[in-house]
Amino acid sequence: MRKLTLVLALALLAITASAVASTTPTPADKAAAAKQCSTERNAMGATPFKLLYGTNANKSNAFGKCVSKNAKNAQADVANASKACDTERAADPAAFASKYGKNAKDKNAFGKCVSAKATASANAHAAAAATAPKQCKAAAKADAAGYAAKYGTGKDALGKCVAAKSQTK
Repeated sequence: MRKLTLVLALALLAITASAVASTTPTPADKAAAAKQCSTERNAMGATPFKLLYGTNANKSNAFGKCVSKNAKNAQADVANASKACDTERAADPAAFASKYGKNAKDKNAFGKCVSAKATASANAHAAAAATAPKQCKAAAKADAAGYAAKYGTGKDALGKCVAAKSQTK
């Protein structure tokens, strides 16, 4: 009985470890996230970027927090792209291979499909985050009282607004 319990416990531990490993972003996810964060920071400016992502007193950890958040998003984008490419490939394998395949036997079609779809999704996230500061500044000018009531009047009001506007749905 003890041996059976030990075997079951080890099996449960192995399953749990594999589940945790599959939810950890890969180095490729982190690299894609770092590129996206650089693009966002350049598009929106340093101050709104720090207000959006920074969590410590001087908001100096903003880039790391951005990479962490977006690496998880990149991992989800790849998973969603993979599912979409599976569906597209199943519908018409020949058309799929000719559309995405770029080598001699079109063997890389699935990878090209996933890459294209995941990149498009990441670019959409970056574009949405980059426009958030402009939307917030326009909202503050249009209705200062409403903006103050919703986000406050402190120096972190813009950050609160940008965070609310750039939430992915």
